[in-house]
Amino acid sequence: MLKIITLHDKRLEKSVVEPIKSVTFAPAFMHKTIFINKSSMYLDQAKKQEIFGQYGKSNSDTGSAESQIALFSYRISHLTEHLKKNRKDYNTERSLTMLVGKRRRLLDYLYDRDIERYRAIIKALGLRR
Repeated sequence: MLKIITLHDKRLEKSVVEPIKSVTFAPAFMHKTIFINKSSMYLDQAKKQEIFGQYGKSNSDTGSAESQIALFSYRISHLTEHLKKNRKDYNTERSLTMLVGKRRRLLDYLYDRDIERYRAIIKALGLRR
């Protein structure tokens, strides 16, 4: 359950969401309410660092091809699940197509530069080629 705590000021209106055991409604005089739910983000900073640490050289290695490919793969899998539920979301479909193209170009770059690193990332992520 979520509890909406509303702070009303002439200059400032804020809403904070906190977990509770019963339902509480916001006052009727409030016309704007902002819901903040940080758990709804599928890709936060901690998840990015985990991906970079697992596939890159360190947690802050955002530039290597392997870490970028792994991040793109995570985003692709998330968007694929989203499109299974929302078939008519054409903007997401286009974003997914562009993301797959970016990952493909990075894989081609890695294939040309270092075939061993290419084979390692393909095997680690379970991609086909």
